[in-house]
Amino acid sequence: MTAAHGSGSPRERQSDGPDPELVERERELALIARLTRSTAAGDPALVVFEGPDGIGKTALLNTLLRQARDLGLRVVHTRAGQTGHRLPLSTTHALLAGLTADGTDRLPLTAWPSPSRGPVPRPPGLLCYDVDTTSVSFAVLAELHEVVRSAAMTGPLVIAVDDVEEADPASLRFLAHTARRMTGLPVLLALTRRSGTHVPSLSEVAALPLCHVLRPRPLTGAGIGLLTRRLVGAETDSAFQESCLAATNGNPLMVTRLLTALREERLPLTAAQFAAMGEGDAAVFRPRALRLLHRQPEASVQAARALAVLGDGAAPETCARLAHLDSTAFVGSVLVLISIGFVTSNGDGTWSFAHDLLRNAVLGDMSEDELASAHRRAARLLHDSGASAADVAEHLCRAGTAPEPWERAVLREAAREAMLRAAPDRAVHLLRPCVPEGTEDTCDPALLVELGVAETRVDPGAGVRHLTSALRRASRPELRLTALGALTEALTRQGRVSRAMTLLSQYRSDATATASASASGVASPELMEAQMLLAATVNRAAYTDLLRTVTFDLSLPGETAGERALLAARAVVSASRLDRVAESVAAARTVTCRASATTDSVAYRCAGGLALLYADLPHEAEHVYRQLLEGTDPLTDQAYPSLLALSAEAHHRLGGLDEALRATAAVLRSITVARAGAHQALPLAVRLHTLLDWGDLAEASRLEAEIPDPVQDDAWQWNEVLCARGRLHLAKDDPKRALAHLEECGRRQAQWQRVSPAVSPWWYWTGLTHLALGDRGAALALAEEAVGRARAAGLPCALGSGLQLWAEAVGDDERPPLLEEAEQVLAGTRAALLRARVRVARGQTLHRLGYNKAAREVLRQGWEEAYAVGSRSLHGIAHRALLATGARPRRPVSRGLGALTHSEAQVARLAADGRSNAWIAERLFVTQRTVEVHLTSVYRKLGLSGRRELRDALESADAGAATHGK
Repeated sequence: MTAAHGSGSPRERQSDGPDPELVERERELALIARLTRSTAAGDPALVVFEGPDGIGKTALLNTLLRQARDLGLRVVHTRAGQTGHRLPLSTTHALLAGLTADGTDRLPLTAWPSPSRGPVPRPPGLLCYDVDTTSVSFAVLAELHEVVRSAAMTGPLVIAVDDVEEADPASLRFLAHTARRMTGLPVLLALTRRSGTHVPSLSEVAALPLCHVLRPRPLTGAGIGLLTRRLVGAETDSAFQESCLAATNGNPLMVTRLLTALREERLPLTAAQFAAMGEGDAAVFRPRALRLLHRQPEASVQAARALAVLGDGAAPETCARLAHLDSTAFVGSVLVLISIGFVTSNGDGTWSFAHDLLRNAVLGDMSEDELASAHRRAARLLHDSGASAADVAEHLCRAGTAPEPWERAVLREAAREAMLRAAPDRAVHLLRPCVPEGTEDTCDPALLVELGVAETRVDPGAGVRHLTSALRRASRPELRLTALGALTEALTRQGRVSRAMTLLSQYRSDATATASASASGVASPELMEAQMLLAATVNRAAYTDLLRTVTFDLSLPGETAGERALLAARAVVSASRLDRVAESVAAARTVTCRASATTDSVAYRCAGGLALLYADLPHEAEHVYRQLLEGTDPLTDQAYPSLLALSAEAHHRLGGLDEALRATAAVLRSITVARAGAHQALPLAVRLHTLLDWGDLAEASRLEAEIPDPVQDDAWQWNEVLCARGRLHLAKDDPKRALAHLEECGRRQAQWQRVSPAVSPWWYWTGLTHLALGDRGAALALAEEAVGRARAAGLPCALGSGLQLWAEAVGDDERPPLLEEAEQVLAGTRAALLRARVRVARGQTLHRLGYNKAAREVLRQGWEEAYAVGSRSLHGIAHRALLATGARPRRPVSRGLGALTHSEAQVARLAADGRSNAWIAERLFVTQRTVEVHLTSVYRKLGLSGRRELRDALESADAGAATHGK
């Protein structure tokens, strides 16, 4: 491998200049040196360099020739396969003609072909023989060998042929004849041969005892690093070297061309840059890669194009049919692609391109018509072989032509799958080719409804237009109901509430439609109104308008799925507005208890859980979300991320920091935080709060720096991000900046009418920020307002936090009764973190007032609870406060249910429900070993011996908590 010309065949280079020092070719160079010295001493030698294109055969041959000349050996060298080298003995003539270079007028004897047509010029002084194109007589071979022998008698001789497999058959016969008769001659015969070629004469040469066959190996990562240093003059780390190795399979020519492209385009030599390299990032590399590809047989080019069109891991049979090759020929062609570094094996009988740059180069080598035709044919082949609709549709979309009937059916099926995966943009992309512009009034209304439903989440304007057209033309009642429900939802999202309400009123007044809805179960007036309420939560103007229009009757019996959906939607809105919270709780419990997976949408059952969360019952909400998550498919159900996010918030309110972190990580794993939307805002806010409670300020700051600015998006989810951001700046001792975020959050919450103190803790952190700025009056006003609202609505967690904030805003003498009441209120809840926070604050107050013994007792409880929930920051505060009272706290060890960490408690409840360790590990995103450790700790703390006793202990605890709560 060289650092200048690459290491490919000379036909790939512009010139045959001297090759610089080779990389990772010590074994080959040692043999070359030995053979040239041996020939210089009068001994014969025979060497064949064999390998794929780009592996460095020509570079090694050039090195051999250079060393031979340095030792004074006479050299004759040619490259087979050049123009005119297909005539019989043409390659032989090119070699032997070089033996006249010593100044002699003529060779003693040679042969020159007499072609079947047309005169062929012949060098003067050379004798002429008639030679058949497929065979040559022994007499001719003997006379030609005599030329070699005579030349060798005058001094050591090196005969070299590059790309020898391209030589004419007669010349190959001559080379084999000479190789067998080199004994006693000071001749070194050196040949380069592409691997995978089957030429009997060359196989005969390679099998001779005198022959050395050298097969250069691909470069290693270290070799790539050395080559980079020589070629580019830069040091690279192992990550870049391994990335380059993976993309080129260590083929020296591919490595050289890639590094040259990076150098010419001034791109950084880092693994991150390499991984992100796309189609246009190394344009110089494409023609260089294509030159290597087009050196291969046409079948290999066709195989490369088939693999590029079908994508990584495609079935070999399908690839072969797309390439118009039989299976054997296709596999052989792929082996050629592997040898030159284009393709790698996946280990399961399929293949992948080594890097996207190579795939893009192959695709870019095809015209638009060729690509479209290939994708259309690939779609048909995949469809006929039983591939999924999504795979077939991918190629149909790239074909870019008007779909035929079978293609429309495939696109519709793939669009339905996309909607199930919560990918409406993908569904719209698939369906729009089925409804060309201007054909809305003539296409299938059912197809138009499917497109309109998908567009309501991506392009509401187009969705309204298509659904309106479909509603006007649809005749089947169930199709009309589906279109009507989607249309009212789309109109609401657009803020056209009055139009949506008009449609809903017309539908309610249509007894036939109502009867059809009841019979088909497709839609009902209650379900449509529920859809409107939930749709309005993405548009503040529509939400405000709708709240003035609809009623919030929470006395519906909840007998039907439509009634339960409407109850859930109304309960969420009522709870957030602090309007009849007790009735909202009753409605939410009706929904969660009576709903079933077969009749009720996950979205409305989730809304019931959210109403419980906003009613300050996080333990009930967590139970609802846990049940929903157990019955939801993470891969296909579009509600799964929302369920995880709300579950994380419920866990956080309960003090389950581990669970909150795991759930938010699962939601955010597949997104880029910098491009997060409203649906990711809530898990981002919960994660920020949890990290701050955990005590990881650095990680919280890093995450916050990536979150986009929510100013331009007034979705209510961003309000929670503003709250978390304000709390973070407060923790970083920047109260002025914190107050700006928190007050903006409060303003936006008021605009959304989310006035319940249980909806968001923004008021609590705003009050603490006012205190940090010395404004006790503002903090006290917030505390009094929150306490008043929480008392009236029966919100225990919000009441406890409000009393704590009130205590912080008054003097030390007034604090104890407020904090004692807060502790008593929170004792009846499962909000362990809030309870620990209040106890620590109460202990600190008692210490300042001189009640050290009482302070130690209260602080120790808060210290142990903070440790149990995993709040390192609060645990540290409690620890320092305990030391100040004169206590010497050891590691907290306690017994009973209260001693369980939230992780242990969750594992215990799942185990008590009869779940296996493997099931629990998969659900909680932990290992089975972690589950076993948690269960061992649970048994030890509760003094139990197994799961049977665990179930009884938890049921007794739940009964006791319910009694205490009453």
